[in-house]
Amino acid sequence: MQVYLVGGAVRDKLLGLPIQEKDWVVVGATPAALLAQGYKQVGKDFPVFLHPETHEEYALARTERKTGKGYYGFECYAAPEVTLEEDLSRRDITINAIAESVTGEIIDPFQGQQDLNNRVLRHVSSAFTEDPVRILRVARFAAKLAPFGFKVAEETLELMHSMVESGEVDMLVPERVWQELARALGEADPAQFILVLRACGALKALWPDLDRLWGIPQTEKYHPEIDTGIHVMMALQLATRLTEDRITRFAVLCHDLGKGVTPKSELPSHKGHEESGVPLIEAFCKRYRVPKDYRDLAILVSRFHLHCHRAFELRPATLLKTLERLDVFRQPERFEKFLIACTADAKGRKDREEMDYPQPEHLKQAYLIAKGVDIKPWIDAGLDGAALGARLHQERVRAIEKLVRKV
Repeated sequence: MQVYLVGGAVRDKLLGLPIQEKDWVVVGATPAALLAQGYKQVGKDFPVFLHPETHEEYALARTERKTGKGYYGFECYAAPEVTLEEDLSRRDITINAIAESVTGEIIDPFQGQQDLNNRVLRHVSSAFTEDPVRILRVARFAAKLAPFGFKVAEETLELMHSMVESGEVDMLVPERVWQELARALGEADPAQFILVLRACGALKALWPDLDRLWGIPQTEKYHPEIDTGIHVMMALQLATRLTEDRITRFAVLCHDLGKGVTPKSELPSHKGHEESGVPLIEAFCKRYRVPKDYRDLAILVSRFHLHCHRAFELRPATLLKTLERLDVFRQPERFEKFLIACTADAKGRKDREEMDYPQPEHLKQAYLIAKGVDIKPWIDAGLDGAALGARLHQERVRAIEKLVRKV
C-alpha cells in the first residue's frame, strides 16, 4: 500500500503556513489490512482510520457517485484499485487536490501549484456541483487566504451560482451552514466569506436578512459610506482587527439587521432599527442552531449599540439601567465584547477608522464606579431583600452622577 499526505497540510506547507492537522490517503489497501496494523476505524460512510500512534486520519482512496440532492446524496466506493488521481479528482478546489509522497514528491494532477502561485480558488471538476457544502468551503477559503490575495475564479463563481439557481444550496443542513460560518468568523478576513456567498447568490438563500442590507441607504452625516451592507462589512473587518473572538465578530455582523426592514418612506433614517433587528437575529439563530452565547451577545449589541454611542448624553439613571440590562455585574467578560462590537460599529465607516471614540471607556468607568459601591454598611444596618436592592440602586446612581459631573 502507498500513503500520501493530502489536502490542507500540503496546501499550507506550500504557502509557508503552519500545518494545523495532517490528513492521509491510502492507496492499494483494504480496511482489513489497516485494522491488522492496529488502525482504528472511525468512518461510517466511508473507511477512515486513526493511526495507532499519531491518531492522525488515514482514509482509503475512494470515488464518489451522486445519488441524490444535498450533502448526504452520495455513494462512496473505496477499494485497492482506486488510484490517487481518482481520489484527488473528487476534491473541491485545485489547491486542496495536491498530494505529497512519503519521500517528498509532489503529485499535482490538477495544477493546484499553479493556482497557488496565481492566488486563485478554482474547482477541480464539474463534480464540484454535486455537493453544496463546497459553496461554503470556497467562501471560507476566500476568508482564510484573503491576506495572500486569493480570489475565486470566475468560472467557479459561475458554477456556484448555478448550484444556487438549481436549488442545491437549499439542501444544506443547518448545522453544517453554522459550522462553516463559525469557522469563517475565525479566519483572517471573515467579510470575504459573506461577500463570496453574496456574489454567487447563496447569501440571499441562506441569510436573506443580511443580504437585503446592500442597497439600503443610511444618513450620510453618520454613515459617509451610505450603503448599509458596505457598512456592516467595514464594521466586521474592523472587528477582525480588534479581536479574534468569533462571538464578538458575529454580533457585529448582526448589529444592523433591523435596517433591512425599515419602511421605505422613512429612509434613510432608521428609527427603532435596534429593536426591530432582534426577532431577525432570533429567527436566524433558531434556524441554524446557533449557540446561546453567540445569540445573546448579538441581541444585546443590536438593542444597545446606540446607547453606547450616546453614552455621554445618557442621564446617570439611564446609564445604570443600561448596565443592568446588559447584565454587566454578573457577566463583565461579555460586557467587554459588547464594547468592542460597538467600537467596530462606530469606526467601521468611511473615513472614521481613526476617529476618537471614548464612549466605551465612559461606560466602563460607570460600571466600575457602580460596582465599587459598598453594601456592607446597609447589611449591617439590617437592610435585606428588596429594600437592600433599592438602596444599592440609589447609591449606584449617585456614584455615577459624580462621574457624569466630572466629564
